[in-house]
Amino acid sequence: MYLVVFRNRKRTGIDAAAYDRQAARMEELASQQRGYLSFKSYEAADGEVVAISEWRDEASARSWGRQAEHLVMQARGQREWYADYTLYACDNPHTRRFVARDQN
Repeated sequence: MYLVVFRNRKRTGIDAAAYDRQAARMEELASQQRGYLSFKSYEAADGEVVAISEWRDEASARSWGRQAEHLVMQARGQREWYADYTLYACDNPHTRRFVARDQN
C-alpha cells in the first residue's frame, strides 16, 4: 500500500462552494484510477485539512498525480485556494488493522 497525505490551509475569502465542487470531482475522479483504494479528509478546529489517499502501489499514486484534470486542479489550488500545503508520500509495507473488542 502507498499513502499520500495532503495537509493544507485554505486562503481566506475563497469561493467555498466552488472549492467543494472541485474537491468532490477530484475524489470521484481519483476513485476511477487504477490502484485507488480509499480517500478520507479531516478538518481540524484550527482550519488545517488533512486528506489521506491510499493506493495499491507507488506507480498508481504517481499516475494519479499526473492525471490531466488533476494537474489543472493542482495548479488552481496553488494559485487560488491554498495559503500553504505539504504533500507526504510513503510506502506502507507493514499494514496492520486493529479492531477494538468489547471487554464484556
